[in-house]
This record gives sequence, C-alpha cells and structure tokens, in this order.
Amino acid sequence: MSLRERIHAVAGAETLPLLIFLGIVFLAFSLATPLFLTGANLRSMAFQMPVLGLLTLAMLVPILSGGLNLAIIYQANISGLALAWTLIQFGGPDAGIGAFILGVTLAVLAGALSGAVMGAVVAYVGAHPILVSLAMMIFLRGLGEFLTRGGDISGFPEFVNILGHGSIAGIPVPMIIFILAAIVWHIMLKRTRHGFSVYMVGSNIKASEYSGIHTRKTLVTIYAISGVICAIAGIVMAARFNSVRVGHGEALLLVTVLACFLGGIDPFGGFGRVLPVAIALIILQALSSGLNLIGANQHLSTAVWGLFLIGVMALRWVGLRWRSRQRKGT
Repeated sequence: MSLRERIHAVAGAETLPLLIFLGIVFLAFSLATPLFLTGANLRSMAFQMPVLGLLTLAMLVPILSGGLNLAIIYQANISGLALAWTLIQFGGPDAGIGAFILGVTLAVLAGALSGAVMGAVVAYVGAHPILVSLAMMIFLRGLGEFLTRGGDISGFPEFVNILGHGSIAGIPVPMIIFILAAIVWHIMLKRTRHGFSVYMVGSNIKASEYSGIHTRKTLVTIYAISGVICAIAGIVMAARFNSVRVGHGEALLLVTVLACFLGGIDPFGGFGRVLPVAIALIILQALSSGLNLIGANQHLSTAVWGLFLIGVMALRWVGLRWRSRQRKGT
C-alpha cells in the first residue's frame, strides 16, 4: 500500500490536498511577511483558533446527521451566562473553585438541555433542523438579552483567566481543550455505536430505522452533545474575554459551516472526518492571521473565506466529474 493510500485509509481522501494547501498558505505568508512564522504569531493563532474549533465541532455532528445547528453561538453564550451568574452569586472575583465547578456544571446542563430540546423536536415532531435551530437561536438570544439587559457580565476570579490565557508546557490551555475535544469526537464517531448511528442517520434515516437503529434517540443525543461542546466553547469564551455577552462570537456561525465543508463534510450528511476539519480550521486561521499581518482590512478575511468556499465547491464538483468519467472509462 502506497503512502497516499495509507493516508486515505486512515485520515480520508480530503486530508492530503488540505495539507498541501496548508503548506502553500504558510509558505506564501512567510514570504509575504517575516512576522508570520514567528513564535508570537503562531502562539497568537493557537490562542485564537480553539473557540472557532470548538464551535465547529458542535456544528459538525448535526451536519453529519443530515441536519444543522444554527443556535451554536447562543447556546455557547447562554452557557457562559450560566457560569457567570453562578460566579457572581458567590462573590464574583472572590468566588472559589467550588462555585466555579458548580457554574461549569450548570453551563454544561444549559447547553445539553437546549440541544436535547432541539433534537426532540426534530426527532419526534419531524420539523426541519434549520427551522428548529433557528427558533432556538431566537429564543436563546432573546432570553440572554433579557437576563443581561443587553450588557456584559464581568468580574470573575483570577484563576478563570487560566482557561483563556494560560499555558501548560508552552501549549495554550484553550488549544489543549480543543485537541482533547477533537480526539473525543474522533473516537466517538469512529469507535462507538452512537458514531455509527450518526453516519447511518445522515446517509439514510429511513434505512436506518429499518435496520433497527433508534433514530429518534440518536437525533436527541446528537443535538444534546452538540450543546455540550457549545457549553465548553462558551466557558472558554468567558475566560478569553473575561466577560459574557449574548453577542459574543456572532460572526463565527457561518465560518463553522465553512470549516466543515472545507474539511470534506458532506452537506447532505453521512460522510466526513474530524482530522480534515481540524486542518481546515488551521488553514482558515492562517489566512486570517496572514491577511492581518500584511495590513489587509479585517473584513477582507471574511470575503476570502467566502471565495474559498466557492472554490472548494467548484473543485469538489470537478473532482466528482473526473472520477465519474474514470469509472465509465474502466
């Protein structure tokens, strides 16, 4: 078996092209500015990417199941709000570890509950995931605005900053959290019965029902664990910004979808892996940081990401046509 075939078998056919493109991006920006490959910039990228990465993982599993979760940003923020409210109740800056653990527990419960509600409506009512998650997004946004009066909540204990700004052995704590979450996601999707059910539901939900898979339970679980990872993202965001606001991270919603599609996730569900999505996240972060270093307008990154998605879709279509002709030729 060749090296390319081994990479395809282990990591998927999308991984090698993404690695090549990642190398091109790093080479281009390293030639454009000497600041790109410095330790300070790479460290900055490692602190910035994890929030987007966690939110992308929260989006990934619903897409694999043939759905979508448009509420991920507000699930993250309402979970962060649960943590912030708990810390404020126990003294704010003077709150102890016990209060923090309680706050984290409530945050995870808030994320899981909001996700489970969406999953239950999708599974038992039969409503479309886009409509259900849109309704949840509006509800959580309104609830958050009501609870915060449209403002920020701040004043956390000093140790909370470690989650957002600390390092262990030189590796940023947010990046460690993201790597652990990505590993858990990979194991869940590839090594567990639930992961098998996710792919089956995304491929053909009717066939999954006939094969004995409890599709309703699977859908509820999918959106519940999506909510849990949103809660983790919300906790990291609270630590990064040292405050909680309902609108934090609003611009990241569509970027998570872009990262999933760039990483080879089938928009109709049933196919995709975690590793290519992680590489896609690094590419997007490198593009953003590189454009910023060469003095481009910060909004240009969003435009480049959009063009990037169009290009990926076009290349994927060309690849499918080419493979189809190859099969016909043989």
